[in-house]
Formats: sequence, C-alpha cells, structure tokens
Amino acid sequence: MTSRMTGACLCGAVTFEIDGDFDSFFLCHCTRCQKGTGTAHAANLFSSSASLAWLSGEEQIKSFQLPETRHRRDFCTGCGSPVPSLQMKGALLVVPAGSLEGEVSIRPDSHICVSDSSSWSLDPENIPKIQGLPGAD
Repeated sequence: MTSRMTGACLCGAVTFEIDGDFDSFFLCHCTRCQKGTGTAHAANLFSSSASLAWLSGEEQIKSFQLPETRHRRDFCTGCGSPVPSLQMKGALLVVPAGSLEGEVSIRPDSHICVSDSSSWSLDPENIPKIQGLPGAD
C-alpha cells in the first residue's frame, strides 16, 4: 500500500505532498546536522521511490550545499524551516520528519553519527519531561 502525506514549513508558505513510502528514517547527530537544525540531531526520512509535489511556495525555497560534501539543506526563505529535497541527481528524496503533517508511518531505524553527539544531548531519558511549556499552569 502506497502512502500519501502532506507537509508544510512553519509559516505555511511552502506546502507539499509526498506520494509513496519511505525506505529509512535516521536521526543524524553529525556536527553538520546539528548546525543545520540548531538541535541535537536531524530527523530525516529517505525514499528512492516516493514522489514529491509542491502545492505552494516552491519559489520560496532556497538550497544550501556545503562545498565538497553531500550535505545539503533546502529551506523556506520566509521562516527558515527545512523542507524536502531531491538529492543525488533526483534519485533520493530526503524529507525532514518534522515538516510532515500527522504521524509518520515508520519508526527511526537508528541514530547515526553518534560519535559527534553533543554531551548535553546524551541520555535524554533521564531529563525531566514536561507536557507543556515550563511554568505554564
């Protein structure tokens, strides 16, 4: 069964639809992904068979390719949110998991590049969990 999902950037200017299934889901801790997301890791889905259709805002997308690497980041120029990209000459669709609406059908396969993990992001299970914002009653 082929799945269909929609997604958007934070400001809503860029919207898209993914038609097809994901092959893998990785949480990447490399320093490039840390800098590109501003977080402990990137959460990206990968597919060699799914198709991407831009529903709106394609003209607002900018790409950044780190020279002499395969590291690429596509984002909305309005809000900076990461958006899907076709990489490896269109052979691979990379979709930031957080850009999708609703639940993703697969669980992460693994954490990768964990040797680059920041010390503050290790052992997240032992950090207190708060259901909303701190101090909001």
